[in-house]
This record gives sequence, structure tokens and C-alpha cells, in this order.
Amino acid sequence: MNEQLHTKNKKDIGSLIVASFFIFVAVMTFYDTTQYSDLDSKVFPRACAIVLLIFSVLTIVWEFTKPSSSEGFGNGYWWRRIVLVVTMLIACVAMPYITFLPAGMIAFAGGLIAAMHDRWSRRTLLLYWGSGLVIIIAFYAIFHYVLHVPLP
Repeated sequence: MNEQLHTKNKKDIGSLIVASFFIFVAVMTFYDTTQYSDLDSKVFPRACAIVLLIFSVLTIVWEFTKPSSSEGFGNGYWWRRIVLVVTMLIACVAMPYITFLPAGMIAFAGGLIAAMHDRWSRRTLLLYWGSGLVIIIAFYAIFHYVLHVPLP
């Protein structure tokens, strides 16, 4: 019983720390948007900050009302998590230099490699990479031509 309580506390404390950090990030993002001169440029960061704030507060409330006895991430392949985070960071850092489409493909590739648990076949390779290319081009078109967001 004591071991289960120790596991609960360790998982709950981690979730509370991460949720608290995201609340801080949301507040700082919202505060940063008060300095923007263009009203249109405030909308997206503020919307993201509000959503992040809401879900972080909900996470904290959930952890206090319904703590879990699971060990957080559970058993799995840590290399998948590392690949996802590293490729997302690489895409973010590289985007100003290689533009949106290639950086989007890097991010998509990392996510796809991290999420793919089945064996690769020629069919899945073509289907997943083709659909990823269509999705990234669609995002580019929506942001660039419909929303008129300047992209690198």
C-alpha cells in the first residue's frame, strides 16, 4: 500500500510541476501580447495562451480530485519520445533558414517515425508520406493565402 502511495505522489507531483510551468508560459505569452501594436497579431498567441492556461488548470484540478496510480508515461520506448521532441526542435530552429515546407516535413517525419509501431511496407510508406505532404501543403496554403500569415 505504501509503495502504491509513493508511486501516486511521484506521478502527481510531476504532473503538477509541468502544469504549473505551462500556466507560467501561458501567462507570460498573454503578457507578451500586450506589447504588440497590431491587433491582428495578438489573436493567435492569445488564443493559444488561453487554451494552454485552461487545460493546465484543468490538469491541476484533475490531479487533486482524481489522482492516478499509474506511473506517468508508463512503459514504452523512450527513443520515440526523444525523436519527436528533437525533430520538433530542429524544425523550429531551422524554419527561418529553410522555410516552412521543408521544416514541416522534418517535423512530420519525426512525428511519423515516433508514432509508427507497425512494420513499414511500401504501401504505408507512400500513403503516410503522401498524406503528410498534402497536409503540410494544405496548412501552408491556408496560412499563406487564406489567413495571410507571413511564413518564412
